[in-house]
Parts: sequence; C-alpha cells; structure tokens
Amino acid sequence: MLKRELKEEDRITILSGAGISAESGVPTFRGKDGLWKGYDATQLATPQAFAGDPEKVLEWYVWRRNLIGQCKPNPAHFAIAELEEAGRDVVTITQNIDNLHREAGSRNIIELHGNIWKIRCSAGCPAILDVPRDFNPPGDAPRECPTCGKLLRPHIVWFGEMLDPADIRTSEERLSETDVLLIVGTSGVVQPAASLGYIAKSAGAYVVEVNIEATPLSSMADQSLFGAAGEILPRVFEPLLS
Repeated sequence: MLKRELKEEDRITILSGAGISAESGVPTFRGKDGLWKGYDATQLATPQAFAGDPEKVLEWYVWRRNLIGQCKPNPAHFAIAELEEAGRDVVTITQNIDNLHREAGSRNIIELHGNIWKIRCSAGCPAILDVPRDFNPPGDAPRECPTCGKLLRPHIVWFGEMLDPADIRTSEERLSETDVLLIVGTSGVVQPAASLGYIAKSAGAYVVEVNIEATPLSSMADQSLFGAAGEILPRVFEPLLS
C-alpha cells in the first residue's frame, strides 16, 4: 500500500488528530455535537471562563468525560500500539485529549493538548493527577489541590493558552530525525501542530497522509491514503508485524 517500503529500522512517527478519534465515536465538540446548555467549546474551554465560573466549566468537563468514557480505541489505535509493542521505534504525537492511544496500549505518546482524564492545580503546583474513573458522579474529579488547597483544573490546553514548550521541543526533535511520518486524521489547519509535518519533510522524512479527504497538507505529503484510518493503518503496518 505504501510507495515506500517500511523497514524494520525505520523511526516511525504518528501525528494524530480528531479524525482517528471520530472513528471511535468521540464528538469533536465543535458545532452542534459540542453544545452543552447553550454553550460551545470556545465559550467554556478558556482560562477566562474558568476564572469567571469554575463550577460551570468543571461541570462541562464531567459531561465531556461521560461521553468520551463510553468510547473505545478503534483498529487504528490498536495498530499503532501493536507496532510499538512489537519493538519498533514508534512515537505518537497527538492533538487528541481522549486517552484512546494509551488505552489501546501505546506508551511513547506526546499529548500536545493534554488529557481529559488528568487534572492539575490551577495555581501552578507541579503535580498532575489522574481522574478516578469510578468517582461519583461519574466523570467528576476531586476539586481541591492536595498541596495548596486551590481549585484543580482539567489538564487541557485551553483556547488562548500556549502549548507546553517541552512538548513542542520534544516533538520537533523527534520529527527532525524520523524516517517516516504518518499524519492521521488531522485537518492541517490548527497551529502549531499543522506545521509539524513540514519539520519532518524538510529533514528528509517520507510523509504519508491518512485522512478521509484531502487537506492543506496533501500537497506536502509524499503519499495520501484516503479512507478510514481504522482500515488503512492495520494494512500499512501488517508487513512489520508478521
């Protein structure tokens, strides 16, 4: 399926976006699928919204976790995890916050936008805590930082916030040395993730786009594979797993 044969020694990097999660039923939280009590994501996922009405924002995240918690990894997630488990040099850089890559078994993951199943102190204490899956009500999380007593907030990069510089640096370093980059299910319009593919391309990587349709990244890719990631990735990786 690939014009370039994958080799055992290849360093393979996955850059994943909302499309791979959509195949698991994860809502995009933009438009009608993301409306909650008349609000959309751009009104709630901001530092200003949290400062003005933290309980409303936290209640919204309970609702979001309950929706996402019903979704399971799909064959694309499992194909990436199986490749890593087989001992290949695989790193996944994801824009998704749903934790599905980790649930599928991937471990070498850079979560650019955070993880909805983690929380951290809003005052800046360094600890990052897991959200208990059995907390009552389901999807809720502890509210006070165990260190300073301030409010805990979702470990998410909100609109208007900068991505973690360490995550960007690690991603750029990986992309500058990768042999093959698969851009899976991302629109190619959200920065700075949209520019990451060009780092790999300029460093000599073979870039493959996997998406249901053409994107602004299609002209840059060496090859575009159009269709469901859950159907394409298992076939692409099969030669390295046999």
